[in-house]
Amino acid sequence: AAKDTVINCDGKNVVDDVWNVLDKINEFSERVRSGDWVGATGKLLKDVVSIGIGGSFQGPLFVHTALRTDPEAVKHAKICQLRFLANVDQIDVAQSINGLNLETTLVVMVSKTITTIVTMLNAWTLRTRVVSTLGIDAVAKHMVAVSINLKLVKYFGINPHNAFLFWDWVGGRYSVCSVVGVFPLSLWYGFPIVIKSP
Repeated sequence: AAKDTVINCDGKNVVDDVWNVLDKINEFSERVRSGDWVGATGKLLKDVVSIGIGGSFQGPLFVHTALRTDPEAVKHAKICQLRFLANVDQIDVAQSINGLNLETTLVVMVSKTITTIVTMLNAWTLRTRVVSTLGIDAVAKHMVAVSINLKLVKYFGINPHNAFLFWDWVGGRYSVCSVVGVFPLSLWYGFPIVIKSP
């Protein structure tokens, strides 16, 4: 919805809150894409792994697949790879991260409550690899979260400032239009391309 739209949920206009998060996505994704936000070793972040299941995986993957054929979107793509990890099977995990250099990889953990078992197992797997390769402080530069549960985001070890909030009224099948889809896709294509996509 446009910034001046009024959409009430439980008696509150939620459009301002939504646009605050969208503006944060725009700013952060541009920092990554421009090289202003770099990894723990100072290298540019060129690859993104988005971890999630269901609506946190399928919708963003479908839009990514469609935008890869759009000439304007392709022209703006800056990240080398955008990968999605949705399966807890260790073979699938290995294939999903095969060839990635953790020094140049940003992990996006997408979990509404930070309690989804499959998502959290994959997130802990990648966190363990980041820590064992780059050290505990690297989590702050290589892992971000999309969630409604900032308390558990912090417990996981991600700075809540590097979390992108959405709300319990965002249903799974609508996730692609929320921060769940907009954030990882903006890292690849840029916020202006993603926000105008139908």
